[in-house]
Amino acid sequence: MDRLENFKVQLAIILFAEATALFVLYMAGIPGVQFIPLLILLVFNILVIIWIVLKYERDKEQRDIDISHILGHDAKDALSYGQVGIITYDEQYNATWINDFLEERGVNIVGKKLTSWIPEITDLFNGSVDEITAKENNSDYVYDIARKENGQVLFVRDVTKLSQITERYKKGAIVAGLLQLDNYMEIQQYEDEGTMATINTQLRQPIVEWATQYGMFIRRLRSDRFLVILDEEIFEKVVKDKFSILNTIRKNAEEIEVSITLSMSFARGTGDFRLLDSMVNDLLELAQSRGGDQAAVKKYGESVKYYGGNSEAKEKRSKVRVRVMSQAIKEAVMEANRVFVIGHQNMDFDCMGSALCMSRLAASYEKEVYVVSLSGGIEPQLQEAMNLYKEKLEGRHRFISDADASRMIKDDDLLIAVDHHNPKQTGAPLTLENANRIIVIDHHRRSEDFIGNPLLVYVESSASSVCELATEFLPYQSNKVNISEEEATLMYVGILVDTNRFKTRTGGRTFEAAAYLKNLGVDPIMAENLLKENFDEFEEKTSIMKYARKYKDNMIIAAVDNHKAMNRTLMSQVADSLLNIKNVEASFVIGNIEDGRVAVSARSKGIINVQVIMENMHGGGHFTMAALQRENSSVQAINEELMQVIDAYLNEKEEDDKDESNSTK
Repeated sequence: MDRLENFKVQLAIILFAEATALFVLYMAGIPGVQFIPLLILLVFNILVIIWIVLKYERDKEQRDIDISHILGHDAKDALSYGQVGIITYDEQYNATWINDFLEERGVNIVGKKLTSWIPEITDLFNGSVDEITAKENNSDYVYDIARKENGQVLFVRDVTKLSQITERYKKGAIVAGLLQLDNYMEIQQYEDEGTMATINTQLRQPIVEWATQYGMFIRRLRSDRFLVILDEEIFEKVVKDKFSILNTIRKNAEEIEVSITLSMSFARGTGDFRLLDSMVNDLLELAQSRGGDQAAVKKYGESVKYYGGNSEAKEKRSKVRVRVMSQAIKEAVMEANRVFVIGHQNMDFDCMGSALCMSRLAASYEKEVYVVSLSGGIEPQLQEAMNLYKEKLEGRHRFISDADASRMIKDDDLLIAVDHHNPKQTGAPLTLENANRIIVIDHHRRSEDFIGNPLLVYVESSASSVCELATEFLPYQSNKVNISEEEATLMYVGILVDTNRFKTRTGGRTFEAAAYLKNLGVDPIMAENLLKENFDEFEEKTSIMKYARKYKDNMIIAAVDNHKAMNRTLMSQVADSLLNIKNVEASFVIGNIEDGRVAVSARSKGIINVQVIMENMHGGGHFTMAALQRENSSVQAINEELMQVIDAYLNEKEEDDKDESNSTK
């Protein structure tokens, strides 16, 4: 029943009450009561009421005529039949009329601002959208609302049930997950049954209990790997819990003194099971190549998100894996016609040293080898070293440009990319684009951007450097790889630089590689001389340090806002030097570099994850060593953003520490 019918009923009740009262008075014959005037009053009331009803009906009819004029009679009838609400409004966006559809739902907005009903309606008026879906204030109703073009009319459709169904569908969407205990298989080879039983109790069982707690489907695929199936509703709870199982496994592993962490991957956003399978496997590899102890999550069509990664990557590669990888590289070299070795932009000692090593490895199998280094840039200190060894190196290697290599490389040639895996960072983009068979050897935590369709990938984030990885290949080659003293020295310097002289990212394997290179003829004094700076460099480093400011008690930020292009090598050296200050756990140097870009060099002692901080600013690197480059920005803007990201990182880290502490009580 609409408002008019309700109004008519109310008036009828009033008239009936008046007539009844008049009749009672007449029958009672009460003295002093004049019947005629009361009768006249009743008749007058009846006439007034009839006039009001007729006017209300005429006004309603006129409004319907107006709506029909705007929409057309057929459209109006169709909207009424299809249960579509209609709202008219004035220039101040006040509702002037609503149809029966909305009245029946208790919508009472005539004479009121439309935004008081649904605030999101503002988006329709400012032209940002053509249609909105929004929930009514203080109600469970959900509406689709559209604005009539060139008219002060809104069309409203009730989509409450559809919204509820959609929400249930979204919450029930499939999420596929893989969980793997990193380094479990390697440890299993050497530990006795008693130790493995303890490991299974402390590490495998908590995984099953955690999955069961959240209602996941879980099955063990092999000793160290689990498959989990869940839905979006469960996944939201797991994210809210910040994948607490990572902390549990890390803590339990530390208690039993084993170097095992948990890597996790979750794929979602599609009902294609084959695609989910491909995604979840790629994500697990991504999480492991970044050092493990983290979850890699991807919704189809969106970028990868990472959770965890709160510990430095541990040495997890076995000598068995090194031997297998070394053999695979040998076979790829043997099958190739020629070999091309490329590095990243602005090659450093690690990049060049490993490139020279792979060049000599390929040459040992009598392959024609080219090192693509005459384009893409080279760091000043490395350039001085190359000039010093120029005569001897050019007699043993073919150095060419990217342009020349791109014209030469054929489908049956092999391309070896060292010290990088991101195509955006390569120093030979043309050659990389034309290559058909590619090997990637890197020690940086893997990013989402990766060289496409590689033949072989060896990304070990636990390694100090690619020079360390390349050195480990040498003993397993069937042919002797002839490494000269100069080449060995450059490789040794590569390890020195990337470990800050064995202070960070240094494991037992690092010293083994250094010892192997020493036996090949490394001159430690010459290595140190190659890293010595001249007075101008010392002066510039000193001037950079003047900008250093303490932040958050245990960090230092040097924002060099003097508009002078700085050397990135010097920036990293300053960042390393700032770590020598007492109670400083992380350092950041910000400055302008070539081509109008701004760079950040970040260093850490191992407590603060500078990789996560830089990744949140679209940079990358390692747990203790990371960097960022950005165009169209300023040192001041980057500095402000960095402080905000650090604050967010510390807040999240504090929450994680609290959660971990609570979980152990």
